[in-house]
Amino acid sequence: MTVIVGIGTLKGAWFARSDDRVVWDLDGPHLKGWEVSTLGRAPNGDYLAAIASNWYGAAIHRSTDLTAWDQIVDGPAYPAEVGRSLERIWTFHNADGRLYAGVAEAGLFMSEDAGATWDLVAGLTEHATAAAWGPGLGGLALHRIITDSGDPARMWVAISAVGVFATSDGGASWQLRNGGVTPAAPSDDLDIGYCVHSIVADSEQPDTLWRQDHRGVYRTTDGGMQWSQIHNGIPGSGFGFPIARDPSTGALFLVPLESDEYRMPVDGRLRVYRSLDGGESWHVSGGGLPEHPSHSGVLRDAMDVDGWVDGGIYFGTTGGEVWFSTDVGERWSRLPATFPRITSIEVLDA
Repeated sequence: MTVIVGIGTLKGAWFARSDDRVVWDLDGPHLKGWEVSTLGRAPNGDYLAAIASNWYGAAIHRSTDLTAWDQIVDGPAYPAEVGRSLERIWTFHNADGRLYAGVAEAGLFMSEDAGATWDLVAGLTEHATAAAWGPGLGGLALHRIITDSGDPARMWVAISAVGVFATSDGGASWQLRNGGVTPAAPSDDLDIGYCVHSIVADSEQPDTLWRQDHRGVYRTTDGGMQWSQIHNGIPGSGFGFPIARDPSTGALFLVPLESDEYRMPVDGRLRVYRSLDGGESWHVSGGGLPEHPSHSGVLRDAMDVDGWVDGGIYFGTTGGEVWFSTDVGERWSRLPATFPRITSIEVLDA
C-alpha cells in the first residue's frame, strides 16, 4: 500500500510517496509559483488542487496522475445577486458521490459531476444571520465540512468567525450549533461571532465532534447542541488552529499556540499534544520534534491522518517543515526537505 501526502504551499505543491512510511520520494513543485490553498480528491478519483491568487482569484485544477494539471473552467462562482465574492477555496469533501467545496467569502458549493460544474448550496448563504457574518483574521471562511457517513443529509460546517452550522436535510436548512462555546466577538442579538478554527468528528459516532476554537478546545456528544470545554493539560490560552483524529485508534492531536496576539508555539517549543481518552486529558506526544527554539506555527489545513491501523499523522509548519509519525505520535520524523510556507497537508492515498 502506498501513502501519498499532498503538501500545498505558497509557491506550489509537492507530493511525498512511500510504501513503508520510512523512505519517501518527493515530487515537485507542481503548479509552480501558485499558492495551493488546499488539495483533495473527487469521487471519480481525480486529484484536486485549489489555487489562490490576489490578482486572478480562486480556481481549481485537476489531474488524473499528479503530473499533468488542467484548470476546471466552470469552477465555483457566486451568482451576482448573492453579493459575495469567491476569494479562496478552503476545503474539499466527498460524501455520497457528491463533491463539496468550502470557500471564502463563506459559502458551500456542491458538484455532482466530480467537479466539472458546481452549484451553490443556497440554504446556507440565505441563513437569517448571513448578513451579519464577519471575518476572522484569515477572512470569512467556510473551512471545514463533515458529513454523517450513515446519513449524508446530515452535515456540519465550520465558518470563521461565525461558528458551526448543522443541517439534517442535505443543506436546505441550517441551524447554529455553538451552545456552551465562548464567542470571540459576541453579538448582541445573534448567536454568531464564534471563531471556530477546525472541527473533527468520530466517524462511528457522528454526533461526537471536537472543535479547536479561538477561545479553546471543545467537545460535543449531541451533534453540537451543547459543547463542553476540554482544556485539561493544554498549555497557554487554548488557542490553536488544527485538530485531527486518527480513526483507527481514536487519538486526537492539536498544536497549541501561545495566544491570539502571539501566534507562536508555547514557550518557543513546537509540540503536538495528544489525547487518548476523547479529549478528557491532553499530554505532549512522543519525541523527535525540535528541542531547540522553534517559532513556526501550524495552519488549520496543515494536519492530516492516513487511517492506517498503527496511526499515521502528518503536519506542516509555516517554516516549511513536514513532520510525521507512524505510531500515533510516539515518535516524530521530518521529511528531508524545507518547503515554502505550508498551507495544506492532505493524505491523498493511503
